[in-house]
Amino acid sequence: QVPLVESGGGLVQPGGSLRLSCATSGLIFSINGMGWYRQAPGKQRELVARMARDGITNYADSVKGRFTISRDNDKNTLFLQMNSLKPEDTAVYYCNNYFAQYNWGKGTLVTVSP
Repeated sequence: QVPLVESGGGLVQPGGSLRLSCATSGLIFSINGMGWYRQAPGKQRELVARMARDGITNYADSVKGRFTISRDNDKNTLFLQMNSLKPEDTAVYYCNNYFAQYNWGKGTLVTVSP
């Protein structure tokens, strides 16, 4: 199995910020673009943001201007900076490669609530 370990979730008030991290192996990180996905209660998993190997990014319309995806190649870690959080951002957040081809990790829960 591919190691994908998400962290950084928590409870935050609307308008707040969180930074998620995803650690994986050097090999996986070096050969793949990477992405963040989320699954809200009762909904299907959806793409949040992804970054190709050349650094080109794309975002779901719902998070554009609020979320930023980045990666630290030296630490084999993917990040998601989430600002101006809204209750509708509440979900379990997962990382995977650019095309979501690997097994899913446990994810990290983000709860946005007053």
